[in-house]
Amino acid sequence: MNKMENIYLIGLMGVGKTTIGKQLAKALHRPFYDSDKIIEQSTGTSISTIFSYEGEEGFRIREQSVIAELTALQGIVMATGGGAILKAENREAIKQTGFVVYLYCSIDKILYRTRHDTQRPLLQTANPKQRLQSLLAQREPLYKECANFKIDSGSIPGKTVVKTILQQYRTALDNHERIDS
Repeated sequence: MNKMENIYLIGLMGVGKTTIGKQLAKALHRPFYDSDKIIEQSTGTSISTIFSYEGEEGFRIREQSVIAELTALQGIVMATGGGAILKAENREAIKQTGFVVYLYCSIDKILYRTRHDTQRPLLQTANPKQRLQSLLAQREPLYKECANFKIDSGSIPGKTVVKTILQQYRTALDNHERIDS
C-alpha cells in the first residue's frame, strides 16, 4: 500500500474534521469514515453514553480498535475523534498509513460551533472554554507530531480549506512517489 494513499483529519472537536472530510472524500471519489460515528454505529449508542458507562478510558479502547480497522483500509478519508492522538498506537497507525492533516481554529470559534451540542462529553462542564484551552495545551504537541500539514479551518471558507489540503496532498503524493521510484 502507498503510505500516502489515505487522508486523516485530526484536531480538537469542532474544528470541522467531519465537514471537511466529507468534502475531501467527495472531491477524491473516496469513502469517508468518521471514527466516532463508527463507534456509535457499532455500539448502538452515543459517545456521551459510552463515556457515562465506561469512562474516557473505555471509550479510548473502543476508539483504538476502530482506528486500527480503518487504517488497514486503502484509499479512504477519515476524521478522527479529537482525542484519538492520545494513544501512541493511534498516532503510529495514522502516521504510517496516510497523509495527516491537522485542522485547527480559535477556541472562540470552537465554542461558537459547539454551543448547542450536548453530545460532547468533554464540554459538559461549567467552563467549556477553560476545558478546550486545557485540551489544546495537552494535545497540540501530539497533533503537530502526527501532521504532514496544518491548516486553520476557522478563518477561511471550507471550500478553500479543502482545495488547499488537496494541493498539499497532491504535492506530498508526487514527492513520495518520486522518492519510492
